Amino acid sequence: MISYLKGVLADIHKPGNHKIIVTLEVNQVGYELQVAARQLAQLPPLGEVVQLYSHLQVREDQMVLFGFGQRQERDLFLQLVGVSGIGPQMALALLDTLGDQELVQALVSGNTRLLARTPGVGNKTAERLILELKAKLQDWHSQVGLPSVPSGGPVASVQEEVEATLAALGYTQAEILKALQAVSRHSTAQKSGDPEVWVREAIAWLSQ
Repeated sequence: MISYLKGVLADIHKPGNHKIIVTLEVNQVGYELQVAARQLAQLPPLGEVVQLYSHLQVREDQMVLFGFGQRQERDLFLQLVGVSGIGPQMALALLDTLGDQELVQALVSGNTRLLARTPGVGNKTAERLILELKAKLQDWHSQVGLPSVPSGGPVASVQEEVEATLAALGYTQAEILKALQAVSRHSTAQKSGDPEVWVREAIAWLSQ
């Protein structure tokens, strides 16, 4: 109904329960939109113009506008809320915790451990998200211009162990994903189901 709103950033309000509400003044009308916490870093100072893509959720007792900095974030949000048992607050929490690129990667690669980092998302919820969205997102991520999801990496169970080990060594999730993608393309590790081999090759690549 409302694809996006472009107007003056009039207010930022934190009413509690981890909610963040921004007010955009558009043609002398103030619109309240709930946004993810990570969106705050992308907002301009109060009084300046900003554009947010939006989704209007309509219920019997209320209407809520959700705001997103990019169209693909809004569209991924819609994919998430289309999964049984995933409400808008959990969908926003998933985007807030992982960001769109890491979230798509986790869903396509079947990484329940990464999804479960989101508060309120347990293993069963993560498995349901993967079951319903993995196939859909394999094509969708390229259609909206997100970077290619690494292929040829370790199987899901091995990948989770490898990522956990590398994360414990201080590497970021972005670094880990790049390393696994590189190793899967240019190493004999792609033929191995041994997590230690993947970890060793990934560290070697990251140390270059």
